[in-house]
Amino acid sequence: MHKLRYILTIIIIAISAAAVAQQAPMFTNYSNSYACVNPGFGGLSDGINVMGIYRDQWTGFKDANGNAVTPRTMLFSGDMPIKLLHGGLSLSVMNDKIAFEDNINVNLGYSFHMDLGAGTLGMGLAFSMVNRSVDFSKYEPLNPNDHIIPSGEQSDMLLDANIGLFWQIPETFYIGISATNLFESKGKNLSSSSETSSSFVGDRTFYLMAGYEYQFNNPLFVLMPTMCLMTDIASTQVNVGAKLFYNNKIWFGSNYRYQESVALMAGFKIKDIQISYSYDINTMGIAVQGSHEVCVSYLFKMNLEKSPRIYRSIRYL
Repeated sequence: MHKLRYILTIIIIAISAAAVAQQAPMFTNYSNSYACVNPGFGGLSDGINVMGIYRDQWTGFKDANGNAVTPRTMLFSGDMPIKLLHGGLSLSVMNDKIAFEDNINVNLGYSFHMDLGAGTLGMGLAFSMVNRSVDFSKYEPLNPNDHIIPSGEQSDMLLDANIGLFWQIPETFYIGISATNLFESKGKNLSSSSETSSSFVGDRTFYLMAGYEYQFNNPLFVLMPTMCLMTDIASTQVNVGAKLFYNNKIWFGSNYRYQESVALMAGFKIKDIQISYSYDINTMGIAVQGSHEVCVSYLFKMNLEKSPRIYRSIRYL
């Protein structure tokens, strides 16, 4: 168990030998986080979408000194269509904590919409700002005199950009592709020593997402399988899941994250408020607990000039 508790520390210290980067977090309710990772998604519904997710990963995970090092992530996002801009805007704020590292990410995006085939294509660009900080004094390296490892609390602001395409056919199918932290912006050196060029670096990440709505003969039941692939080239996460909706009010589902976890999900909808919960069961073969995730979303419907091409967001089925 003590070896397990040092895994997180060893990984972060190893990374800091050249640069300090972190893999982007992935939510089990990933279909609710598209406004954050794909700016092309912004404004593709018929109202103002507001959403919040809280994820507590590996609940209760501590290091050998009793410090809580479990990854915890909070995401708040919103998007809305703006007719004058021929598209929509999106805004997201995410706080991601893991061990003694704290990241605050703000994205402001614009999506241009155009008709493409039977659906609508959103082409998006977002401005990204990340405040990244790490308290290296709380880690215990094997060699405390190693000048390559930064010391004390270090922080920096990174500016970057995200791009994305998102195409959806009304209440039938969607597919999207995007890249975040496109330029992998590099921050200041974290040490005055000439022996190291260690610095914070933006974690460029690519996403591929897709979903399909299957309507049963009984109109009260709808099945929605989804998938999301996330990769920074060095590592890749693949999620495959499905949700079964009943009467557009309640749903149950599951999600499989390759070589990591199996999740059980459930949710319900009251008018335009949707609340969902998921629990990830660890399948990595090491003694860590599961992960809890809660998501609350709300759709402010807008009085838009309707046309046959305007439809509700596929997230709110």
